[in-house]
Amino acid sequence: MQKGTLFLIPVPLAENAAQKSFTPFLGETINAIDTYIVENEKTARKFLKEAGLKLPQSELIIHDYGKHQRNASLAPFFKELNAGKDVGLMSEAGCPGVADPGAEVVAEAHRRGIKVVPLVGPSSILLALMASGFNGQSFTFHGYLPIDKVQRGKRIKELEQQSLTNKQTQLFIETPFRNNHLLEDVLKNCSAHAMLCVACNINAEEEYIKTQSVALWRKERIDLHKKPAIFLLYRPS
Repeated sequence: MQKGTLFLIPVPLAENAAQKSFTPFLGETINAIDTYIVENEKTARKFLKEAGLKLPQSELIIHDYGKHQRNASLAPFFKELNAGKDVGLMSEAGCPGVADPGAEVVAEAHRRGIKVVPLVGPSSILLALMASGFNGQSFTFHGYLPIDKVQRGKRIKELEQQSLTNKQTQLFIETPFRNNHLLEDVLKNCSAHAMLCVACNINAEEEYIKTQSVALWRKERIDLHKKPAIFLLYRPS
């Protein structure tokens, strides 16, 4: 029996950003399948409605790979795919599989010989890189930096040196309620002529993206508390 296809379906990054987030093909896809593997069922159902789902939501089959399911077997998620049905994979926000635990599901699909099809949609990492003005040919996303203040300061200095040595953009994030602390540490530990881009609330109505030198950042105050943000560091020669 031929196996189904796993479609990787992006989700909006912010409220009221649905129109920026989906394509006509995505709309066609969600109305051709009724089974989903999702990180957050509430978010997934909300987006499917915004994206123009015509099927009654009561008829959907939803598999949850949220935090409480992370250490469980992935086998149940592949029942429909193994039976020849197409299935959609959705993250809580942005692109599944990118800085997202859905990568485990995608890897398992490849191991099982299941076709994987990524759909076009918003990636906060790429959108921030596009808007930064930094090197888009060589870049590294590091995820979260150390929580310990001393270790984090050391890591920030390492990233600046790595950027200088490799002419490479360095991207990293923090839990939203610790954004202000991370920004303080970047400004404290980086050289004045290092360049920093702060991309906050990407795709939202209150989107804020700004690139300038660390020296200039030190002269102003912004509040990033509880706002999703990405930090990009680049050290010109």
